[in-house]
Amino acid sequence: MAINYEILALRYGILDGGRLQYQNYIIPDDHLAPDPLDFLVFAIRGPVGTANPRTIVMDTGFNPVSAARRGRELLRTPARALLDAGIDPAEAKDVILTHMHWDHAGGMEYFPNAMFHLQAAEMAYCTGPCMCEPFLKRPFDVDDVKSAITALYSERLKLHEGTVEIAPGITVHLIGGHSGGIQSIRVPTARGTVVLAGDATHMWGNIRQRNPFPVVVDVARMLKGFDIINGLADGPDHVIPGHDPLILKRFPPLNGNPEIVRVDLPPIA
Repeated sequence: MAINYEILALRYGILDGGRLQYQNYIIPDDHLAPDPLDFLVFAIRGPVGTANPRTIVMDTGFNPVSAARRGRELLRTPARALLDAGIDPAEAKDVILTHMHWDHAGGMEYFPNAMFHLQAAEMAYCTGPCMCEPFLKRPFDVDDVKSAITALYSERLKLHEGTVEIAPGITVHLIGGHSGGIQSIRVPTARGTVVLAGDATHMWGNIRQRNPFPVVVDVARMLKGFDIINGLADGPDHVIPGHDPLILKRFPPLNGNPEIVRVDLPPIA
């Protein structure tokens, strides 16, 4: 029997007013066109139909302190968003950190019993000499990096090198580009193989137009990452970007909740 999982995209924050297209694309079509971002965490549940399904969370989001400091609107905490989907973050056993940027690794405290999964290249990057450069350091919060180091010394952080199977059929893949060791997740679903790209592509436009997001460490590697992601997924609609507001519009809501959608199901728009 095929192994399939359910995937939820859960919105917890937004950056709407004042976000412009040039901030999301290196070469914008309309420099000053409004182009908002959503902030999401993802939950992978399954395998579907098994007696003992598990939940794997992708990323931890950010906390209210970081939201206020960086001018993002926190609609609800990531923990609250998960609870709204019937998922208790305190019971989560595995959390995959795509990378260590503040809006992806800023909520590790919401998952007190989880094992965190991170690429070794990302840990080396966010604790290495590149952090001497203010431009490269800007997307990180030192408290989040400290949390990762604490988890490592507490045997609650696994550092992976490249492609690794986290659960039956679920694999992580080192991509790079946006950050030193960003990873994406490949998940089998009833509609085919879905790739949760994370910030390897913020928007569908980044990967479909091959037009990178401006916060980037290595543009050539980011473009190569687009090829890797497309090769892992079963088609363009099977690639789920990290911040695109169209995600909530294109996929069916969970139990009528417009802030939580199922990306394991076919698009509705």
